[in-house]
Amino acid sequence: MNALATIIYAVATILGQVITIYIWVAIIAALISWVRPDPYNPVVQILYRLTEPVYALIRRVIRTNFQGFDFAPIILILALQFINLTLVRLLMDFARSLTQNG
Repeated sequence: MNALATIIYAVATILGQVITIYIWVAIIAALISWVRPDPYNPVVQILYRLTEPVYALIRRVIRTNFQGFDFAPIILILALQFINLTLVRLLMDFARSLTQNG
């Protein structure tokens, strides 16, 4: 495997892992929001800081609140899954094609 293919494969792998971790952060934040957590809890603050900016961006682009239920976490998770299934796999396939051609 040449150096460029190795780097692209590593970037794709790390990107896939980061996306998976962020999906879990979004799921945990959504679940915690259902139980009215203590807003001064450090874990709750970290989850809020990690997810709320992305939720705000989604809410600016798409109406996400329907009958009191916010669909921003679901939209985020679906978008991240799409990115994971397309971009990450395209990068991995590109890295494989570089090794076959090189």
